[in-house]
Amino acid sequence: MDAKVQVNLPQLYESDFVRWVETTMAQLLTQDYAQVDWTNLIEELEDMTRRERKSLKSNLIVVLLHLLKWQYQPQFRGGSWRGSMREHRRRINEDLQDSPSLVPFFETVFAECYTQARAQAADETELPLGTFPIQCPYTPEQVLNPDYLPN
Repeated sequence: MDAKVQVNLPQLYESDFVRWVETTMAQLLTQDYAQVDWTNLIEELEDMTRRERKSLKSNLIVVLLHLLKWQYQPQFRGGSWRGSMREHRRRINEDLQDSPSLVPFFETVFAECYTQARAQAADETELPLGTFPIQCPYTPEQVLNPDYLPN
């Protein structure tokens, strides 16, 4: 970044996010810490963590939903459900490998995600909610196993 050009970084953050990121990266790389827009940088880092966790939960709900539908609607089983489970399991497993600190979060939200998947399964299948067990019938290991399918 040209030292002669003065940029209002908080204003740039609002008007041109990509340029703000590039400018911030340049400042960090050149150790120009006094010019870094710390407030927005910290906010973005916090948002990244939230997005990672939200993505993990979303992928987990999809896998649990398809496992329930696979088990309780065998007449509708197909490659698209298998493919969707494989894709979302891959995403979860990659996230857990890339960020091992997400493992405790995964364990913490597992039951909550099952509850959401159970309700959605009832909506999508039009089966009574009571059809699906209150407690998750699958272990975390089964849910993450790309080849596991319930009978």
